Amino acid sequence: MARPDPHPAPENVSDAPLRALVGYQMKRAFNVIQADLTRTLDPFGLRMLTYSALALIVENPGLRPSQLAHALAVERANVVVYVDQLEEAGWVTRTPALGDRRAYALQCTLAGRRLYERAQKVVHAHDTRMLNGLSEDETATIRKALAQMEQQT
Repeated sequence: MARPDPHPAPENVSDAPLRALVGYQMKRAFNVIQADLTRTLDPFGLRMLTYSALALIVENPGLRPSQLAHALAVERANVVVYVDQLEEAGWVTRTPALGDRRAYALQCTLAGRRLYERAQKVVHAHDTRMLNGLSEDETATIRKALAQMEQQT
């Protein structure tokens, strides 16, 4: 027989002290964005990071994995996992980079390009949905503030 919890959690927990922190508010907003994007990309067999990698490979043919990692601000080892998934699905190929046989150039396949074009439409619709209710000025302010925060690192 299970014993009752001697310290039950209160039913209504206030996160007011955390709501005063910009980082906490950004994380809460990101959770909503990420959950919606996950639902949006699921029918395509993509996740946020595999979509992001595919988008950069489509737009930058011949991109090297190290460049992709830098652009996505992730560890190179993680990029290898995403590229492996994209390659296994037939959406990306790796070929030896010109002038450096140790490196690979990433190319999108025709199937990958077609997938990206379809997924890009729903991702843009997702982005619009997330900004629903905000004016153009508010959206511009958010974008500017986020860009300024990113530059502080």
